[in-house]
Amino acid sequence: MPTAKLNKRTVDAIRPDGARTIWFDTDLKGFGLKVEPSGVMTWLVEYRVGMGGRGAAKRRLTLGKLGALTPDEARQLAKDALAQVHAGADPVAVKAERRAALSMADLCTAYLAEAEKGNIITRRGSVKKASTLVSDRGRIVRHILPLLGSKPVRDVTRSDIERFLRDVANGKTATNVKTGKRGRAIVTGGKGTATRTVRLLGGLFAYAIQQKLRQDNPTHGVRKFADQQGERFLSSEELARLGEALRQATDAGVPWNVKLDRPGAKHLPKDDASRRSVISPHAAAAIRLLILTGCRLGEVLKLRWSEVDLERGLLMLPDSKTGRKVVVLGAPAVEVLSAIPRIEGCPFVIAGEQPLKPRADLKRPWSMVRRAAGLDGVRLHDLRHTFASHGAAAGMGLTVVGRLLGHADVKTTNRYSHLDADPLRRAANAVGSSLSAAMERRPDTVLNKAGG
Repeated sequence: MPTAKLNKRTVDAIRPDGARTIWFDTDLKGFGLKVEPSGVMTWLVEYRVGMGGRGAAKRRLTLGKLGALTPDEARQLAKDALAQVHAGADPVAVKAERRAALSMADLCTAYLAEAEKGNIITRRGSVKKASTLVSDRGRIVRHILPLLGSKPVRDVTRSDIERFLRDVANGKTATNVKTGKRGRAIVTGGKGTATRTVRLLGGLFAYAIQQKLRQDNPTHGVRKFADQQGERFLSSEELARLGEALRQATDAGVPWNVKLDRPGAKHLPKDDASRRSVISPHAAAAIRLLILTGCRLGEVLKLRWSEVDLERGLLMLPDSKTGRKVVVLGAPAVEVLSAIPRIEGCPFVIAGEQPLKPRADLKRPWSMVRRAAGLDGVRLHDLRHTFASHGAAAGMGLTVVGRLLGHADVKTTNRYSHLDADPLRRAANAVGSSLSAAMERRPDTVLNKAGG
């Protein structure tokens, strides 16, 4: 094995040579750097336990990867481990015991910490976004910790996951608690929540395997409930009611530069009926853009004027759920954007309470409009599905609809396939016409023309 004084200068000069190699330090016995053919380098320390001499059992303790640990930090960890050996302990055994005792709560804490650092990579090859982490944290706190938090990671079985799925679906983790001065957390559970939380558990156990906490993923093979999230979309009649509610909510003649959709705002009409019916033109425009573009809520609320190209009818989004995204605008969406009043010093299209920060949400104005339109239970995200479903039903084709929505995977767009009837109807008409012509002894059938 090659040797060198393992400091920054010598380590920077080490290169993979096509085989796994361990460089040992010339000053600290047992301290080394393992170099893989791929270029990955890992700090380690070797020692012996038991009877002295060559009869003692040899141990190798992994300290961490180069990059995560500097040479000086790794050297200090090696010294600490060797000090434990001299005191009669076995650091490898101690590490194994700690891993064995690690609970699901500990795993969740470590997973979230790594995800916040950008070290958890999704199936799309990107880091988790802040909004996804909020959802993950909510599912961990509200469902995983109450049901599995105290269980050792190594002891969780497929049966435990199946029981967890049933318990969440049946509302065992349902709760309604106060969060902060004005907030509340209303957790209902249900089949959709159970399915999505088990998918998160799959990611947690994949991380556990990566960390060598266990060798298998107990979520594999668990049959989950069908995730029906996002199947709701508005009919033409419902869209007409929504449009009328939006017009009524913004035709109250109140100055646009007042925070109209906040109860108690200074210039709001005094009677309760008027207060409930008024929202700001920015909030109304945001709702219209959600309908007319199929964008996600965060994409609309964080949209900056610098990302809007009205002349070419494009939105140039630098970062969306699926990365960089160009949104092609229809004429109605361009018209909405052109009519939005701009506020000096505010870079955002949809003005929020603070000029330099995007608006946080549309909960209050959407609740007002939804109630006025008689659309109880309809979510803002359903407006995106409405855009997609009407596009599919109009015969645009799922590929075009998927590109308009910015879907990274065609499987995501396939949920609208049952609405894309026109291509099938055209095919059915063509085949039927050909067969009918054949039965009537007409040689110039469609299929014959096609070479059939």
